[in-house]
Amino acid sequence: MSLALPTLEFGALTEVVGFLMEIDKLKSVQRRSKIIGSSRHEDSAEHSWHFAVAAMSLAPYASQDVDIQRVIQMALVHDIVEIDAGDVMVYDLSAREAIQAQEEAAAVRLFGLLPEPQHQHFLQLWQEYEAGDTANARFALMIDRILPILMNLHNGGQSWVENGIRLEQVIGRASFIAEINPELWRYLKDHLETAQAKGWLG
Repeated sequence: MSLALPTLEFGALTEVVGFLMEIDKLKSVQRRSKIIGSSRHEDSAEHSWHFAVAAMSLAPYASQDVDIQRVIQMALVHDIVEIDAGDVMVYDLSAREAIQAQEEAAAVRLFGLLPEPQHQHFLQLWQEYEAGDTANARFALMIDRILPILMNLHNGGQSWVENGIRLEQVIGRASFIAEINPELWRYLKDHLETAQAKGWLG
């Protein structure tokens, strides 16, 4: 998005206010999934809220080495880069690879609007999530992966059908869930196979 915003003076809070107004643009980034029971596509800000509440709701099922407060923070910042880079479907692997540098530049620009120490804190949250190497990031990635699956399972496979997604694509991007929560993955896999039988997945 290229809309330039006015800079209003708020003393020591000026940079924070500017950042908050800039991230309002995330409300205009559309995703592929439609809101359940609606013809409207969800936006990335709505997804981030859903992700954060999901983290709170799934907290009792996280391992002891997961800090749910940090996962919630990851949920709230993980897609802010889409303001500059846009949303790319998780199953479009070539597009995801192509956009990586653009997302990294977006993270530097957007989180750089904040003063220290918030600048580094937000940037490190995003980098940890993207790397996916920590227990917190893996739990966050699990939630981010299951939400669109759950929405499709409750919405007639809407985004899968509209984008020609195959069962093996979903499993290929989500099978790591079995390492984090085997029971959840067992149920998901059963529902995915049922979805394929219904024609929601290729």
